[in-house]
Amino acid sequence: MEEKVILVDHNDKEIGLEEKLKAHSDGGILHRAFSIFIFNRKGETMLQQRAEGKYHGGGLWSNTVCSHPRQGETVLDAAHRRLHEEMGFDCEMSEAFAFEYEAKMDKGLTEHEYDHVVFGSYEKTPKMNPDEVQNWKWISLENLKKDLEERPEAYTPWLRIAIDQVIEHHKDYFGKKG
Repeated sequence: MEEKVILVDHNDKEIGLEEKLKAHSDGGILHRAFSIFIFNRKGETMLQQRAEGKYHGGGLWSNTVCSHPRQGETVLDAAHRRLHEEMGFDCEMSEAFAFEYEAKMDKGLTEHEYDHVVFGSYEKTPKMNPDEVQNWKWISLENLKKDLEERPEAYTPWLRIAIDQVIEHHKDYFGKKG
């Protein structure tokens, strides 16, 4: 079964469906996505290193999980599904903010996403799916920001683009939760 993404306008209004690779191939058609950032009590975020076999960005470090909701699925339902499928756990999550970006990827693909950023908390060790993830680690936002500046090629474009907003929203989000 081919995987489809939800095409949206610049206000995140659904306007259609497209096969996932086609949406990423045709100059990057705007579609809905989500990026999960899981934090521990120390304020560190869990990063994953994408499996080499991914359709793009294999071997790059990224946020905890990123993916696309399916038609008829809310962003949070999709976030819970993919967090479990990729990292082998689930936790309470909520949307922190959303943004639109466009970035050229490897293999001639383009990401053009209306990205919903979801925050959650977790303290244990994930049970990563090796088809999706080849490694993981906890890192402070300060050290992540520094490493993104020093080695941008080691990270996914959406993480590099989102990091300043993640840092900004992190304090507000966890101030309310704590």
